[in-house]
Amino acid sequence: MVTGKIIYIDIDETICESPDAPDYTSSKPIVQNIDKANQLYDEGNTIIYWTARGSLSNQNLLKFTYNQLKSWGVKFHKLKANKPYYDMFIDDKNINVRDWE
Repeated sequence: MVTGKIIYIDIDETICESPDAPDYTSSKPIVQNIDKANQLYDEGNTIIYWTARGSLSNQNLLKFTYNQLKSWGVKFHKLKANKPYYDMFIDDKNINVRDWE
């Protein structure tokens, strides 16, 4: 039974900087955002990371991404790939990472 909220969180440019994408080996964690997401996890929310990594290149980067998140100390319940690549997402339940407090 879920007691908290189910929260989907993007990875690149949300909890890490990936200026060399699609080469994610040089991605650098954004520690303050990881701390915020980990706090949501600790508060009992279900955290699901959903990434578009590999969407355009048809590469399977799930295992690499899983290991990268673990090495950064990211807490989560699930990691999902196959997020569509887009330039803008409009939804009634979104928080922009720039406004995340």
